[in-house]
Amino acid sequence: MNIAVIGASGEVGRMMLKVLQENEIAPDSIDFYSSAKSAGKQIKFYEKEYKLKELTEESLMKKYDYILMSAGGNVSKKFSPIAEKYGSNIIDNSSAFRGDKTKPLVVPEINGGILKNYTGIIANPNCSTIQMVLSLYKIHECFGISKIVVSTYQAASGAGKKGIEELELQEKGIVNPKVFSKQLFENVVPKIGDYLETGFSTEEMKMVNETHKILNDYSIDIWPTTVRVPVLYGHSESIYIETNSKFTLDKIFECLEKSENVRLADGDVTPIDIAGSDLTFVSRIRTFNNKSLLFWNVADNIRVGAATNAVRIMMKHMELNG
Repeated sequence: MNIAVIGASGEVGRMMLKVLQENEIAPDSIDFYSSAKSAGKQIKFYEKEYKLKELTEESLMKKYDYILMSAGGNVSKKFSPIAEKYGSNIIDNSSAFRGDKTKPLVVPEINGGILKNYTGIIANPNCSTIQMVLSLYKIHECFGISKIVVSTYQAASGAGKKGIEELELQEKGIVNPKVFSKQLFENVVPKIGDYLETGFSTEEMKMVNETHKILNDYSIDIWPTTVRVPVLYGHSESIYIETNSKFTLDKIFECLEKSENVRLADGDVTPIDIAGSDLTFVSRIRTFNNKSLLFWNVADNIRVGAATNAVRIMMKHMELNG
């Protein structure tokens, strides 16, 4: 098996390499690509040093079994179709193809079956969407969900290495917002992405559109508010849902216990508690009636929300297609 990793020196790219090794995926050959600026730098994989190669169109005119792409939407739009033309499977971490009806948008635990006999570009969903649908999909199967109201509390690392660096500089007293629209240190910023004419942000509409596509149910009424908080790693979400059928809390617990890679947790679960985990944690489940539910949802955004899901997509594709 031959693999390429594009954007290997970035926050998500480096985590992809770690997750590959943790899952003991050792390809016969592997190439690492980056921008011209980073080309020539060293990167370590299974204790072996590799040089980053400059990404060019010619680079992808060879077939890779899998390409893990984490280099941003513009790069993906330019290079992924070239790799697809030459027979590669591309798992793209950007938003470039998530809304494309011809490309699968995959959370393997939920809709991985659509990868059977598929070759080409596979979209990796947004980090906040992934952890939310993981905690909801079994409840949706059991009772049906008619409405979701979600408020996110998203870590600085969701904006990549630059987001982390900006928060760390602000902690040292260097306040000059560039990545975030406002100072993030000792603050909360209720804007992720750009505002649209509706008043919703692009990040919020990702949660609406991607949830519909992954759950294959466009009837769900979804109301998101996405917020950036001064946390390095780990996204948190307050999720309120309304169901089509009546439930009991015992049945809700049963559904969540059947949810793959989701863990019911006691007490207060925070980003620090779950750092480095590949699980989505659900806690503080509560209700006033038998058709409405509130709970707290936390996951490592760089792993569950990006790198781990990408590697799980690859593993699911391998399982289904030999």
